[in-house]
Amino acid sequence: MSQHDTGDQIPSLSGYSEAELDQAFAGVLREVETSAATLADSDAVEAFRLQWLGRKQGRLKAISDAWLKAAPVEGKKLIGQRFNVLKAAVEERLESAGKATHSGALEAERIDITLPGTKPRVGAEHPLIKTQNELLAIFARMGYSVGVGPEVETDYYNFESLNFPPGHPARDTQDTLVVANQERKPLRDRLLMRTHTSPVQIHTMEAQAPPVRIVIPGKVHRNDAADATHSPIFHQLEGLCVDTNITFADLKGTLDHAMKELFGSSVKTRFFPSFFPFTEPSADVQISCPFCGGKGCRKCKHSGWIELLGCGMVDPAVFGFVQQKQPAYDPKKISGFAFGMGIDRIAMMKYGISDIGLLYSGDLRFLEQFG
Repeated sequence: MSQHDTGDQIPSLSGYSEAELDQAFAGVLREVETSAATLADSDAVEAFRLQWLGRKQGRLKAISDAWLKAAPVEGKKLIGQRFNVLKAAVEERLESAGKATHSGALEAERIDITLPGTKPRVGAEHPLIKTQNELLAIFARMGYSVGVGPEVETDYYNFESLNFPPGHPARDTQDTLVVANQERKPLRDRLLMRTHTSPVQIHTMEAQAPPVRIVIPGKVHRNDAADATHSPIFHQLEGLCVDTNITFADLKGTLDHAMKELFGSSVKTRFFPSFFPFTEPSADVQISCPFCGGKGCRKCKHSGWIELLGCGMVDPAVFGFVQQKQPAYDPKKISGFAFGMGIDRIAMMKYGISDIGLLYSGDLRFLEQFG
C-alpha cells in the first residue's frame, strides 16, 4: 500500500522489494535535484544543508527514522545501501554548490590587474618646501652638500662666533626669543632661538677641515611684529664655501648662476656694498626683475631690480673663532664666501603671494592652489 503525506513528512514505503525501494529513493533523489537547482548563494546552500543533513530535522534523518528503523530485517540491507547512495548524492550537490558560490564570490571580488590603478589623492609640496627643494637642487648640482643644525642655540654660536660681540649694535637687528631663567649662566652659554642658520656654518667648520661647500636651509626666529612681509618665524637658506684661493669673483659667479637657474637665463645680478659682521667685504645682491624683464613693474617698484640676498667674503675673525677647535682654518692660508637668502621671500615672488602669513596659516583654500 502507498501512502503519501503532505508537507515535509516522509511517505510510507509500498513494500521492500528492490523495485519498490528503487522507485521510492528515485522520488527522493528528484527532490534533492529540485532543491539543489535553486542554490544561488551561500544562504541558499546553508538552507539546503540544514534541510537535508540537519541533525534534528533534516530530511535524511527523517527518511532513516521512517524507512530504515521500521523495515523488516530482510529489507534493512537494501534500504541501507540506497540510503548511503542518497546521502552521497546530497553531499555531492552540497559540495558542488559551495564551490560554485565561493567561485562566484571570488569572481565578484576579482581585480583586473591590467586596468590602470586608482591614483590616490596625495598632498602637494608646500610652496616653502617646494622653493627650498628647488634651491637645494640648484646648489647640489654645483657640488654643495646640505647641512642642518639645532633651532635652539647658544649666544656664542648664534652671535659671538660670528663676530657679533656683546653690545654690538648689529645684534639689535636680530632681536630674538631667549630661554627664560638663564641669568646665572655666562652670556655666551645662554640659550636662544637662532636668528639665522649661520651657526651651522660654525658647527660644520669646527667638525670638518676645508674644503667646505655647504648650504643650510632651516627655520629661524626673530622678535618681529607680524605684517604682510614680516613674520617672527621664517626660513633661510645660507651657503658657505671655504678653500684655498676663493675670491669675490667666485662668489659672484656662483650667485649669478644660481639666480639664472632659479629665475631664468635672462636674469642679471648686480652687487652693492653692504655690512654684515661675519663677512668683509659684504654686499647686497639684486636681480633684474624676472616679471617685467627689468622694464619696471609693481613687483620691482618700477625700478627694474629686486633686492634678494646678502653675501660677502668670510671675515678672518670668524675663522679665528673656528681655529680654536679646528686649526686648519688659518685665515692666512684659506678664504671663503658666505651668502644667505629668505626662502619665504623667494616663494612669495615666484608664486605671487602678497601676505607672508598665508604661508603659515594652514588654510587649505590657499594651499590647494599648489596641488
